[in-house]
Amino acid sequence: MAYSRYQYETSPRKIQEPRPEKRKTKTVKKNKKNNKVNKKEQKKIQTKWVMYVLIGFSILFAISYRNSLINESFSKIKKLKANLATIEKENEQLQVNIEDSLNLKTIEQSAQELLGMQKLENSQKVYVNLPKEDYIEPATEEIVTQEKEQNIFSKIIKFLFGE
Repeated sequence: MAYSRYQYETSPRKIQEPRPEKRKTKTVKKNKKNNKVNKKEQKKIQTKWVMYVLIGFSILFAISYRNSLINESFSKIKKLKANLATIEKENEQLQVNIEDSLNLKTIEQSAQELLGMQKLENSQKVYVNLPKEDYIEPATEEIVTQEKEQNIFSKIIKFLFGE
């Protein structure tokens, strides 16, 4: 069979000739250039995404660090409040103890035990008699009060009526 440029079917078409290889190399070179450009663009896009991911992780890390600081301060506050409550309870207990110790019987008992004091006996009591004289001297000087100055009308009335 001989090779012909036509196909034998219902509608004959011309068989396309293969393109020369030079053209193919040029397209391959163009594709290589396009591939290089695409690779550079892909690297830029990848670095952008990597940067976005790093920024996101750094933000999440900062938030979690801040939350840990807040939790730590809350725990310190909680411990201090618990300590304050125990101190207030101790203070109330001491106040109750002081009030209990201030009654007369406990004071009397501590004076007898600690200081060696004793109650007075009738033989130790001494009564003193004082005369009922008045030691206050009456004032011998007369107190003179001066009248206030009177206005002109009152002076004229006193002059006229002779008062």
